[in-house]
Amino acid sequence: MNTAESNPSIGLTTISRTMASLAVGVVHTLERAVVGEGRMRTARGNAWEAVCADRARADRRAELDRLVAELTAARAATRPQRDRQPVGRERDRQPVGRERDRQPVG
Repeated sequence: MNTAESNPSIGLTTISRTMASLAVGVVHTLERAVVGEGRMRTARGNAWEAVCADRARADRRAELDRLVAELTAARAATRPQRDRQPVGRERDRQPVGRERDRQPVG
């Protein structure tokens, strides 16, 4: 019985770790063979791609903000003077046409 107790037992976790390690090795070797050494994705490459994408997105956002500002300024410059009056002054205007004729004078 002493010989049975001295042998290490192989558990379920040992087998799954071994299989996972082998699978990672096979995938890594296969990727290297198919894609090539120079085109393999790495953490550094992924991080650089993310930085470049963030910069491009920020550039597009800044360009859009600039275009909106230009359009707003151009629209404000082309609006007629009467449209620039505050809304509260509308009640001070006199009615036009038939409405003016119906109101009592005096």
